[in-house]
Amino acid sequence: MRLDGIEGFIIDLDGTVYRGSQAVEGAMEAIASLRKLGKRVVFLSNRGNISRVMCQEKLLGMGIIAAAEEILLSSSVTAEYLKMNDPQAKVWTLGDTGLREELLSWDITLANIPEEADKLVITLHENLTYKELNLAFRAVRGGAEIIATNADKSFPGEEGESIDVAGMIGAIVSATGKEVKTVIGKPSPVMAEAALRTLGLPPERCVVIGDSLPSDIALGKRAGMKTALVLSGSTSRQDAELAMERPDAIWDSIAELVSLLEPKEELV
Repeated sequence: MRLDGIEGFIIDLDGTVYRGSQAVEGAMEAIASLRKLGKRVVFLSNRGNISRVMCQEKLLGMGIIAAAEEILLSSSVTAEYLKMNDPQAKVWTLGDTGLREELLSWDITLANIPEEADKLVITLHENLTYKELNLAFRAVRGGAEIIATNADKSFPGEEGESIDVAGMIGAIVSATGKEVKTVIGKPSPVMAEAALRTLGLPPERCVVIGDSLPSDIALGKRAGMKTALVLSGSTSRQDAELAMERPDAIWDSIAELVSLLEPKEELV
């Protein structure tokens, strides 16, 4: 895949820029190369259990500087979605504290008790307790619609593949008999539109780089963007070659960007 005419780079985080707390080798240099060439960058992640501030700090610790507006998490896109579509809604959350932090930064009203919630927002909860699960159950039994920041089954953690938001969704849906009303995260067009709006570019001038076929590659394909799958996360080359929605390029990691961006010398 050639990058001629590509000005916008939509980059996944987990499995693409880092795995757990460790940066993928060469990721910092690849992003620095994009900055040097004046390319537009957004980080588009299905992470809904952290806030943009938390993500900024994590990236900075790896030597990667990112402005808040360049970070699009499913937590921040969910907050924007609520702000635009139901600004008066009272929200209960099932997830780590980063989700609440992000919702509050958008002035989303959090319900005082589960039964007064209009919406239940579910995201990854790595410290889940029975009490928290039961409070979310009460919110839905009280009439709250279910919104999920994403529906991924797993993500690449430091100790290998780890259960993701689908596990939290399954518990609530099974116990209440209520289905999820809205899923915000990739490959939803809500995420694609947020990325393109932030970049200010048409889809044909953008590429999505990520490690997931059903979220990153599917999002790019359905939105009319170029796609590059990296093998530093949860997908093998064989999986990619057999996929219904095949990426335009398969790279070992995002580090391959550096050589692809280097100007080619003309033969004399």
